Order: sequence, then structure tokens, then C-alpha cells
Amino acid sequence: MQVLLREPVAKLGVRGQVVRVKPGYARNFLFPKRLAVAVTDGNKRQLEIEKRNYERKLLAEKGIAEEAKAKLDELSLTIEKRSGESGVLFGSVTTQEVAAQLLNNGYEIDRRKISLPHIKQLGEYEVHIKLHTDVTAEIKLTVIPRT
Repeated sequence: MQVLLREPVAKLGVRGQVVRVKPGYARNFLFPKRLAVAVTDGNKRQLEIEKRNYERKLLAEKGIAEEAKAKLDELSLTIEKRSGESGVLFGSVTTQEVAAQLLNNGYEIDRRKISLPHIKQLGEYEVHIKLHTDVTAEIKLTVIPRT
């Protein structure tokens, strides 16, 4: 059975692609989750309209993300953590702590979009924030001992 994908499906295809699947998979999984529709001329036209609107929306979101990236790249965060005499932290720096610091600086960013290395020592680190599929900001994070 051939179906037209409305959304990207892992190991199957991308949005707008016509793929061949078993009828049970289409009927029981793809159709109920609105991931695909049957291949007809009307569905193809409707998907083209949705695709244009989706691309327009993505372009607008990318512009906003580029502006935010320019501001975030200049930002430097400092986190105080308890540490031993050799500079090893008691615990580690988490994405939740970084998100809280960003919120204190006026940026509300979901902690799941923050990618940081495993931080177990005092020092300077680079934190990556995924703002859009094509836009990633880098922030300088300094971990200092708590006094």
C-alpha cells in the first residue's frame, strides 16, 4: 500500500514522501496518529499547501532564533558550586542549574535544549543551546568555588 507522509517517520521517510508500507501498519499506526494519508490527488495538493505554510513558519522561527543566538553568544554565566581542595566538585553542574542562570539573565530556555559536557571540576566550559534545528548558540560557563 502506498501512503503520503505528513510528518517525518524514523526509518521510513520524510514529510511529503510517498512510501510503500504494509496495509496493517498504515491502518493501525500511521493513519490514527495522522503521520500519513492515502495517496490521492486531493491529499497531495493539501500536503503541498501545508508544506508551504510549514516552511514559512520555520523561516520565521529561524530568524527569531538567529537574533537570540547573537545575544546569547555574548553571554557569560557563572555558577558557584561546593568543591574540594583539588577543585573537584561535590556533585556536578546540571542543565537545570544552567537554565536557572539563564532565566536570571532574562532568557527562558527549556533545559532539554541545553547540552553541556560532564562538569565535575572548577573551570571554564562551553555550553551549547539548540535554539532551532539549524541554530545553536554557545555560552561560556565558569564554575567557581562557593565561599
